[in-house]
Amino acid sequence: MYTALYRKWRPMTFDDVVSQPHITATLSRQVADGKTAHAYLFTGSRGTGKTTCARILAKAINCLNPQGGKPCLECEICRAADAGTLSDIVEIDAASNTGVDDIRELRDSAIYTPELCRYKVYIIDEVHMLSNAAFNALLKIMEEPPEHIKFILATTEVHKVPATIISRCQRFDFRRIREEDIVERLLYIAENEKIDLKPDGAELIARLSDGAMRDALSLLDQCVACSEHIDAEAVSAAAGVAGRDYLFDILSFSAEGDAAGAILKIDELYSKSKDMSRLCDELLIQLRNLMLIKTVPDKPKLMSCLEGEAERLKEIAEKLSLGDILSKLGILRDCAEALPRAVSKRTELEMAVIKLCAAKGAGGADISALERRIDRLEREIEELKRGETAFRPKKQTTEPPPRPVYNPPEPETREEQPPKSDDPSPQRCAEWESILDRLTAENPGCAGALQGSEAYVKGENLLILVKNEFFLGLFKRPENAASLKKAAFEVTGINYSLRAKCVKGGEPESRGGKSAVDELIEKAKSADIPVDVE
Repeated sequence: MYTALYRKWRPMTFDDVVSQPHITATLSRQVADGKTAHAYLFTGSRGTGKTTCARILAKAINCLNPQGGKPCLECEICRAADAGTLSDIVEIDAASNTGVDDIRELRDSAIYTPELCRYKVYIIDEVHMLSNAAFNALLKIMEEPPEHIKFILATTEVHKVPATIISRCQRFDFRRIREEDIVERLLYIAENEKIDLKPDGAELIARLSDGAMRDALSLLDQCVACSEHIDAEAVSAAAGVAGRDYLFDILSFSAEGDAAGAILKIDELYSKSKDMSRLCDELLIQLRNLMLIKTVPDKPKLMSCLEGEAERLKEIAEKLSLGDILSKLGILRDCAEALPRAVSKRTELEMAVIKLCAAKGAGGADISALERRIDRLEREIEELKRGETAFRPKKQTTEPPPRPVYNPPEPETREEQPPKSDDPSPQRCAEWESILDRLTAENPGCAGALQGSEAYVKGENLLILVKNEFFLGLFKRPENAASLKKAAFEVTGINYSLRAKCVKGGEPESRGGKSAVDELIEKAKSADIPVDVE
């Protein structure tokens, strides 16, 4: 029976594990020194060697003739473990055994000593799939394990594992396997399997595998079935990804704003049964290359492209700003997240490509952000129509700027001038609510203290009656008074002098039968708000 490459070439000892030296060296040293922990937690993305290292560790701690902390692969323990007939190494798939009864059965069997080995090892794969009750049952035996028991837990979603479990394990985080290590391993396996694998084909497989060695070997197996000579073109055909020219054509059309040309390319690829999700991923990789060209042009090793493609990428990058590239990356990222749930993947990708073309010349603006701003402005306009926000446009003899620039006047000393007898009586300030709204954006604390206040206008004096003495204390600070003057100027266009008076209990009259407004008029000065508390 044919054995898949990823099974046939699974590492048998720590020396065969790729790109995880920080883990294999530590585990080998622990085994050699006889200081292994009772529980381990292996985390990381798929295909990075978690289960493989768990099996190697289980063999190493039970090996009859360990070689520097590594299994010898020749003793009866190692041979039985590799054949899967060793009863003392138990592998449990937590995705299929999620219930508390499964863990209770494990706990009951753990009290028995091993048959052949020194330790009984339980490897629990995808441990995050256990139920809460199962985790609680597992926690009990992990707190006080028998001396002959070892646990090795593996998971791709460590955030779902309870902290009480994690704290009782030695945790090892597996990294994504580097592309150069995957290429080297693929070429080594191809040479031993008599497979005609070209370097450019190995590089493309390494990129498509996204740091997972198992995915890379599975794709190599698929390519072997499609072609005798495996180069980049054969890999593209076998994996259903876009050919390299198609990728650069689509990026060129998006840089030029040619939506029709980009859609025609998508249609051509779709008619050839190209996978839309793979195509989106490939476009993301190439846009990342464009971003790197713009930001770190002197670091070509960071780019993920084949030889000869860098020059064409540079040509496309010259047509775009960094802001444009970042905007396009955001559009494709949203598309990649939506594709798994999309009813029509083709339509979803076409929508994204049209947005890529529309983003040309937008100065890097995020289209979705612009749409949100438009929606917000439309809501504010509706609120204004319903009268929820006071707004009165000012009559201007000449066209004013959208928002006047406030320049605080230079402080100056003026003699107090009594109001003239023929001055008109004070008028209620019609824009007071709008001034408070503007002040809320600038200084919400002071705006809150002015709730329930009234304001009157007398010439260039703004007379404020408040019911809260706290407000007067706040405006002893010049910056608070300046905030109010600025808000009043931005709403009315007038640089008012401010006076304030606290009327306790809402009493409008003051000493001598004079109103609080009259008293403020008599004391009106051009200085910032004086404090008058009655």
